[in-house]
Amino acid sequence: MKQADMSEAVALDGQMTDDHGSCEQLTTGVWRLKILFVNVYLVAADNGRWVLIDAGLKGAGQKIADTAAQLFGEDNPPAAIILTHGHFDHVGALHYLLGIWDVPIYAHAMEIPYLTGQAEYPPPDPFAGGGMMSWISFLYPNKPANLGDRVTPLDKDGSLPFLHKWRYLLTPGHAPGHISLFRDTDKVLIAGDAFVTTRQESAFSILFQKRHLSGPPKYFTYDWETAAESVKMLQELNPSVAASGHGKPMRGRELTEGLLNLVKNFDRIAVPQNGRYTRKPARVNRRGVVELPSARPMLNKTLVTSIVAIAVVGGLAWLQMKKMK
Repeated sequence: MKQADMSEAVALDGQMTDDHGSCEQLTTGVWRLKILFVNVYLVAADNGRWVLIDAGLKGAGQKIADTAAQLFGEDNPPAAIILTHGHFDHVGALHYLLGIWDVPIYAHAMEIPYLTGQAEYPPPDPFAGGGMMSWISFLYPNKPANLGDRVTPLDKDGSLPFLHKWRYLLTPGHAPGHISLFRDTDKVLIAGDAFVTTRQESAFSILFQKRHLSGPPKYFTYDWETAAESVKMLQELNPSVAASGHGKPMRGRELTEGLLNLVKNFDRIAVPQNGRYTRKPARVNRRGVVELPSARPMLNKTLVTSIVAIAVVGGLAWLQMKKMK
């Protein structure tokens, strides 16, 4: 499908409605593609070019490529892939995509060790926040991606390659080199996981995409004080639209009031009461993790078995509901 034909493929509710899946247009030149429980974004650039923001889960590469072909035409790869951060659910399809697209990848310099095989992220915290997605977080991939020389540090001045109307802000706390993207002309924010618009710890909220403005996903956030500062920075931008790594986009009064409430009540809304990193953060530098707070005692085998059983049942229920749609 050519770019000129996009108006015919976008329904009144902003959903593309053809055989290759659904893609929601948020605003001028910005599309959201939902991949199970995580979002990737496709952003138009100058001269018919475009940029992919994040790469979703492993196995999603073909869906991303098909959607891109619909939006921007066949044989039109992105000018670049820009990563908000390198957690497994934001880089999973990279190896597939790099096999079909010869494109550069960009990330913040603080994120490079976790994208070149040099360092592992602070371990996830299954005790943070409650909910099935937290409980099973110890099963999530935490090994660093190894993109070698395919990944390049972003310029320090906040500029973004090929997206001249956009800039990035360093918003760490959830990941050391986490960034968010902002377009000043219309105040559109791609927040990454600096904050999200669902309770990412809850499988129920994810399944039904219940809109709820929350802090960053608790099980992977290693520094809550820094995370709070990042949310405050984004709130002060007064965004008109916020597109996060998880959950549906949010805009208008709901967004403005929700962000203000999150900033004022961050400790109550976002910070887990008994998480590993609640009282003492992991310390990081440009080479990786320097110091970790002590972990809580290991889960016993019975509890682990129960958690895995819950996860399996929940996953099967999720797949069944998807088939019924």
